[in-house]
Amino acid sequence: MASVSVSSKTPILLFFSLLILLFSVGSTTATNRHIINFRSTNLFPESIVWDPSAQHFLVSSLRHPTIHAVSDAGVVESLIHDTDLPANVSIGGITIDSVNRRLLAVIHASDPLPQIDFLAAYDLRTSKRLFLAPLTDDVNSDRPIANDVAVDFKGNAFITNSAGNFIWKVNDKGEPSIFSRSSIFTSQHVEPEKLYSFCGLNGITYISKGYLLVVQSNSGKMFKVDADDGKARLVLLNKNLTAADGIAVRDDGVVVVVSHHTAWLLKSDDSWGEGVVYDEIALDVKKFASGVAVRNDNRRLYVLYGNVDEGMMGNVEREEFGIEEIESEKESAEEKIWIYILVGFGLAYFMYWRFQMGQLRD
Repeated sequence: MASVSVSSKTPILLFFSLLILLFSVGSTTATNRHIINFRSTNLFPESIVWDPSAQHFLVSSLRHPTIHAVSDAGVVESLIHDTDLPANVSIGGITIDSVNRRLLAVIHASDPLPQIDFLAAYDLRTSKRLFLAPLTDDVNSDRPIANDVAVDFKGNAFITNSAGNFIWKVNDKGEPSIFSRSSIFTSQHVEPEKLYSFCGLNGITYISKGYLLVVQSNSGKMFKVDADDGKARLVLLNKNLTAADGIAVRDDGVVVVVSHHTAWLLKSDDSWGEGVVYDEIALDVKKFASGVAVRNDNRRLYVLYGNVDEGMMGNVEREEFGIEEIESEKESAEEKIWIYILVGFGLAYFMYWRFQMGQLRD
């Protein structure tokens, strides 16, 4: 009799568990998005990454050779301050080499400073600089603009040149080379009157299957680049990613790209021969988003509001910046639908069980 009694309670427990799950999902989606406001004089952060080991965000600086940690509560702590670099160089893209526990940072100097483009590597535990790799271009006469960086599982870094439309590679020993100068990068239509027409290849991310995804600001295109030989091809999308800047990938394969006005969520069924924008999230244009990060503890997406448009004007002062969670309404709706389906099945099973129990009593 005891075993029958325990099993008879199972449908009831299942039903109420599903109800609790339904209410918990509803209450979670009803809560406000996580918004982090932080203060740092004239920081103008351009890039952002989540450090899972330290459980905080890292942001770069458009005006200083510094990298700061930002906690969930908005507490700012200086992590890197490289005094060997000129005081007013920019640190653009940053990423974490999790295998070697290094922080990689793109260094760029704008006029009137002398031409300086480097990839710097810092030990995440000690903040000591490990190498400073020069990024040069002997082919083009245009001044390079080293912009964003991605890293593979071997410690190789890949850096975009937004002026020359090519990709550098710096190996784990700090040895630089030009990795991909594909003609496809310069074959896309660009509208010269647009403010971002000067900015070519920009955000870059590494996909674990052995390739890179790169977005181009002035054309709105995305490219798939083989991480071994540098061969590139255009990713066919259902729309252009106008003024695309930062890019990141979730562990479910979803790619998010941000511009200063929109965050796009994309997915692909053929390893990025083609891709589909399946949701768009409007961003606060006045705050000028430039970066996006994925919290790999639960795949939450955060955009960086660094006001870098103001930061590029040397006479503008600012102290307040922000990191804000963004949510896909389409994904939230799909999650709710699945919960409703589960509860419906649970209710049907519960009613069937009640009917069966009634038959046994009769």
